[in-house]
Amino acid sequence: MSNDETFAAAYREHYWAVSRYVARRLDGRMSEVEEVVAEVFTVAWRRRADLPAVPLPWLYGVARNCLANAVRGYGRRRRLVDRMGNDNAAHGRHIVDSPDTEAPGAWVHEALARLSAADQEVLRLTAWEELGVDELAVALGCGSRAASMRLHRARRRLRAEIDRVSPTTVPKERSHG
Repeated sequence: MSNDETFAAAYREHYWAVSRYVARRLDGRMSEVEEVVAEVFTVAWRRRADLPAVPLPWLYGVARNCLANAVRGYGRRRRLVDRMGNDNAAHGRHIVDSPDTEAPGAWVHEALARLSAADQEVLRLTAWEELGVDELAVALGCGSRAASMRLHRARRRLRAEIDRVSPTTVPKERSHG
């Protein structure tokens, strides 16, 4: 199979997986998602000779880098808009959540948000993208042992944060018998 055919097959088979990966990290902001996914496959096209036999974990690694670049760019644009005074607050468009809008299980997301970006990504790659340790290693650009250790440590830190932020449970009454 030629490099062009290999790329075409990877594109057909993995476009939607890469799109979902990016969308979950950009909270579904579709115009931004489409830009990042286009950049991922542009990089894949330029490096089509480097595509591995199992390209999805490699594509996730490319997507991580493209997301990092996009987030930096969006941050720069946002700061520019803020400096220009063209933000929503300046135009009276305030959206305030009511106190009872907390979603069920929000404390789990809060615990995840307290972790480092690296820990969050390791956990998301294994939970959302369902990567095994070997595939995780490819996506992270490290060896399998290092990926396994990163995953173990991230899970341990998440457990500690969950214990910190989880809602208190009502103690069970002892039965006297």
